[in-house]
Amino acid sequence: MQPLPYLSGYQSEIQQQVQTLLSQGKLADVLLKRHPEIHSVRSDKALYDYTIAIKNQYLRKSQPLSKVIFDDKISLKHQALGLHSYVARKQGTKIKAKNEIRISSRLKKVPEGLLRMVVVHELEFELRLLLTLIDADQNPYR
Repeated sequence: MQPLPYLSGYQSEIQQQVQTLLSQGKLADVLLKRHPEIHSVRSDKALYDYTIAIKNQYLRKSQPLSKVIFDDKISLKHQALGLHSYVARKQGTKIKAKNEIRISSRLKKVPEGLLRMVVVHELEFELRLLLTLIDADQNPYR
């Protein structure tokens, strides 16, 4: 049985179903049936525009993004599909915080719905902050 590192957190029944489809050569057909075409976002500029459009539709009041790029250094097996970080840079006597999203370059040729899932996941950091505040009984939107 071939190891399934991307599915290690899922129930054994799901892993077995995927393993069966994989060994029968049917897994690609299942995926292509659900997602027949890949997205057209190829450049960092296009990824930035794509992400900003989603952000502006659902998270208008969240902090602006200074950078959104495809990153060759993100390893899907060992790290993540994308990273959302606040990078502090010193400019003279001031420290400027930049809000950045990096998406694995390996996701340049995947269906649009799957790219959207990763982008939305990275944008949801603000939602996680809000949930943290709610749990601490500090909801700013009472």
